[in-house]
Amino acid sequence: MNQRARIAMSDDEVTAFLQEARKLQLATINPDGTPHLVTMFYGLDQGRITFWTYAKAQKARNLERDPRVTCLVETGDDYGELRGVLLYGEAKRVDEREHVLAVGLQVARRMTPGVADEHLLPYVEQTGRKRVAYIVERTKVVSWDHRRLT
Repeated sequence: MNQRARIAMSDDEVTAFLQEARKLQLATINPDGTPHLVTMFYGLDQGRITFWTYAKAQKARNLERDPRVTCLVETGDDYGELRGVLLYGEAKRVDEREHVLAVGLQVARRMTPGVADEHLLPYVEQTGRKRVAYIVERTKVVSWDHRRLT
């Protein structure tokens, strides 16, 4: 077995890793073709990454032109501790208010673990007025767990 195959996570491990993490690096494509990279809190909807943003944000404008995204979730400081999931896919825009607010609540829960929904809802409802949400439909997944190297 080659090293790449040894460090790849199973589908269940990828799912568990994404459930544990809180933030991801989101890359969209600027008008000039360069990457636009931002850190985002995210949610999960049936295993799919979800996020929300202001409708006029650069990432939203980029996604209007080209829905392709790359999402990186990673952890570890030393080489032997590195774990990560790299997702390639298309971000599908969600405009329906209830769904946007549901994504916002998922995101807010990750931003503030342990805070009751009743305290998060006013924030979600207020900021959700100017936001849109996205669901990432995966086209490719790459994963690694360097702890398997030792």
